[in-house]
Amino acid sequence: MRPVASTPSEVARSAHRRLRHVGLLRSVRVALLAPVYAGYTRQLRGQVERGPLPAHVAVILDGNRRWATATGLVEVSAGHRAGADKLDELIDWCVRVGVRQVTVWALSQENLARPPAQLGGLLDVLADKLDALAELHRGQSLQIRVVGRHAELPPRLRASIATVEAATAANTGLRLTIALAYSGRDELVDAARSLVRQLAAEGTSPGRIADGITHDALAQHLYTAGVPDPDLIIRTSGELRLSGFLPWQGTHSELYFTDVYWPAFRELDFLRALRSFQQRGRRYGR
Repeated sequence: MRPVASTPSEVARSAHRRLRHVGLLRSVRVALLAPVYAGYTRQLRGQVERGPLPAHVAVILDGNRRWATATGLVEVSAGHRAGADKLDELIDWCVRVGVRQVTVWALSQENLARPPAQLGGLLDVLADKLDALAELHRGQSLQIRVVGRHAELPPRLRASIATVEAATAANTGLRLTIALAYSGRDELVDAARSLVRQLAAEGTSPGRIADGITHDALAQHLYTAGVPDPDLIIRTSGELRLSGFLPWQGTHSELYFTDVYWPAFRELDFLRALRSFQQRGRRYGR
């Protein structure tokens, strides 16, 4: 007899069971090795704290959906929620070792072209996270700014951006910049337009406007004006590119790529990135 062909739904259920099995095995392995990792993390933290630290670390938060698939999660936004929760840990790690500035890329301009079923859940997660950060850090030590082109974002997310910035504006301590609906090319275009408008408003003649576009003048019109350039840029998920993240500010940044998906990123992985930074000789192109 010929074997009965499996239906697409049966194949999908079988694949989901395999993913859950793999995820369970991974969870058991992590639990068994937790004491070893904890000890190594403490040791590495001590080493890193004795060396020169980057003043500003930027992170591309990549791999949320792939982590969810590998873990066997079905809900589309489950990976994004896990990634949003991981941000709290990153903040704690930076405070613990003494990093004063952190920038994270949570939503690119290209992400806005995703199918509505995916995009809607992601935007809800982002709004929920900003609301939670506003409530948690109101009057505390974390100052939050959100940069990017926000006009295309839904009203609820724009309201959450305004709330978290207002709630933490007077805070001192760690400065967190969150890039939403961000594109490096858009940032440079917006900066150039803003500078030209300023020069025109100051009465600069059309023939002299080009002379007014200098490195220092343009830098003052970037989304991140007033923030030091990142010393270290980290990208998770195994992708070996920056995808247009901070093209101006990252000219002399040290780069660190890791295969770990963002929701699975641990303090140990963060410390390894800092150790790698400390082992490099920075020459700034000279």
